[in-house]
Amino acid sequence: MTTFKSTHPTALKRIVIKLGGSTLEGLNEAFFSNFKKLQEQGYEILITHGGGPAINRELEKQNVTSTAINGIRVTSEDAIGIVQSTLVGKVNPALVHELNKAGIKAIGLNGFDGNLLESEFLDKETYGFVGKIKKVNTDLLNGLIEQKIVPVISCIGATVDGRALNINGDTVASEVALAINAESLLLVTDVAGIRIEGEYQQEASEELINQWINDGHIYGGMIPKVQGALQVLNAGIPSVQIVNDSLTGTTILSKELVK
Repeated sequence: MTTFKSTHPTALKRIVIKLGGSTLEGLNEAFFSNFKKLQEQGYEILITHGGGPAINRELEKQNVTSTAINGIRVTSEDAIGIVQSTLVGKVNPALVHELNKAGIKAIGLNGFDGNLLESEFLDKETYGFVGKIKKVNTDLLNGLIEQKIVPVISCIGATVDGRALNINGDTVASEVALAINAESLLLVTDVAGIRIEGEYQQEASEELINQWINDGHIYGGMIPKVQGALQVLNAGIPSVQIVNDSLTGTTILSKELVK
């Protein structure tokens, strides 16, 4: 299981776990076991999730095409209804059920619930019904956390006039983590962190990551993962982990925490 360094004094003992679409469809026993261990250590945990594979299947089933620009899913008016119904109606309740079944008290949320993720269009002309978050209702999240309930947030935002917007999963995770003053963000992927010359790294820094990219040790699909992690780190989260679904992987530390 991943371990945590003491972070700067303003951070709370809180962790945001971001589950990617492919990981969601096969969480193992170690995930739930390590999740509970973190809770026993006094960590307050929130989950955010996407659902790419499930959304792709539904779009294909209904013959709605989907493209991506700069890693962002272009979301037409036809597509947003499918994205919303898939995330809110299928992926989120299935995940909440798995958590509850494992003895973890959880509740499903999306941007509409208590105005949780007040959002606006990112760039309607370019991306369609894709949003950026203006405000996170931290009172709602704090209230649930105080009752020992894990909020499970799907990546659907809501405009003030009630339109659903699709929001990038990493964006939701980092915005929520910043809003609740989290100590760490865990990006759960299908690999146990950053692997350099056959060996998984326990810790990394921005300087090391840039060096590994330049040397060709980090390549392919891992590049956007580490770049996304660095963006979150630079936004003000003290540490970011790239982990597998056993919550084991690489901790990327901010400059202040690097020895």
